[in-house]
Amino acid sequence: MSKLLAENKGVHTDIFYLPPFQLHQGEIIGIFVGNHEHTYLAERHITNIFTEKIQDKNVSVREKFTFVDYVWESAFRRIFFPITVGEYLKKHADLKNPYAKKIYETEWINRKTNINRLPGNPRKLLSLYSVLSKKENIILDFGGQDPQGARTAFEIIRKECNEGGSAILFDLFKSIENDCDQYIKLEWLIEATPTSFKNPFV
Repeated sequence: MSKLLAENKGVHTDIFYLPPFQLHQGEIIGIFVGNHEHTYLAERHITNIFTEKIQDKNVSVREKFTFVDYVWESAFRRIFFPITVGEYLKKHADLKNPYAKKIYETEWINRKTNINRLPGNPRKLLSLYSVLSKKENIILDFGGQDPQGARTAFEIIRKECNEGGSAILFDLFKSIENDCDQYIKLEWLIEATPTSFKNPFV
């Protein structure tokens, strides 16, 4: 049996219930959160628990998880002093790790490329590579990606997990239901209005 990294005995809130699961080294757990007005709040709450920003009596996290955050910059920086890919990596990645150079495999991206020029797919990969250069265990959603980009990101994560990493992935459309080691369906306790988010895998 591989090492236990996190154990959830059931997360209860006023708006949702996350059923129990155990996450072991090398596994990917997909969490189907659906596509409606409270999805973002649920994702953030679960992320905060597993990154240990908040505590839940029913969740034990034995190794740290890191959220693959969105790459952003303030309006002031974007207009007057745009952040470059090289600057971002220097701040957020372990430059000695091969993942810190993976983004440059995209021909038109170099150290001086401004991050505000990056569309959804390479922007997500920049963040993903930065986290993987420093952490093995990640939490990620596929927001801002098209089908090819989402699939590429998933395959990178699968490869990393096969080599000992672990991941919790949020899924809005059951797109990765058959690709994960475990797939958990969030139970909503209130009715909610669907949003216009599109399936990144279609």
